[in-house]
Amino acid sequence: MSKLTLDRILHTQGFGTRKWCRHLIVSGDIGINGMPYTDTNTQIETDGLEFTVFDEPWIFRSQVYIALNKPADFECSRKPSHHPGVLSILPDQFTLRDVQPVGRLDHDTTGLLLMSDDGAFIHTQSSPKHHVPKVYVATTHEPVTPDLIERLLNGVKLHDEPGTLAAQTCRMLDEHHLEIVLEQGKYHQVKRMLAAAGNHCTALNRSQIGNLKLAELNLAQGEWCYLDAAQLAMLAPPFTELE
Repeated sequence: MSKLTLDRILHTQGFGTRKWCRHLIVSGDIGINGMPYTDTNTQIETDGLEFTVFDEPWIFRSQVYIALNKPADFECSRKPSHHPGVLSILPDQFTLRDVQPVGRLDHDTTGLLLMSDDGAFIHTQSSPKHHVPKVYVATTHEPVTPDLIERLLNGVKLHDEPGTLAAQTCRMLDEHHLEIVLEQGKYHQVKRMLAAAGNHCTALNRSQIGNLKLAELNLAQGEWCYLDAAQLAMLAPPFTELE
């Protein structure tokens, strides 16, 4: 249980500086229980708090955990250089409360991207030490062959890597699509591994992280959702066997 003044609550949720949040309150732009709330001094219980800002409903969240179905041509960076950043897809409040992508997908890679303002969560999900499997579907230029699958499973040598990198699992989906599961998350890893194995990746989609499947979130490209406790639990061990 935690109590905060309303201006502090709005500030933690990314609605601006404390001064601006107080302005919103005294201007009658904030509502609680269907009525304008203009008191900036009374401490309010944050657990389960629902409020409105300019009549738009919000739920207080001490930290946010988001899944985005990332479209192509968006950069996973707070300071994008050549394409729009993924944060531009989300409401401005998430930028102000320092929501960040969990790891990175290349600008042309689509699929499941996690975002949060919880530093410990970001570290756990990003660190290879925690062995969070990630499932990708790659479209290949040349046909997928048993030899290609075998090479990816046995490991390939990439430039600037001290040892070989191998897929946790890998299987053919059709003539030009394969599913590959990785734990490491190296730079351009799927594309570089396919090139090292003698093929070329023409498109890449991340379909699953841990036991959390993009298909089960029912998100169209560019759509996002909050993750609940049950969905967050799917991102932690034990992981089910990935076929």
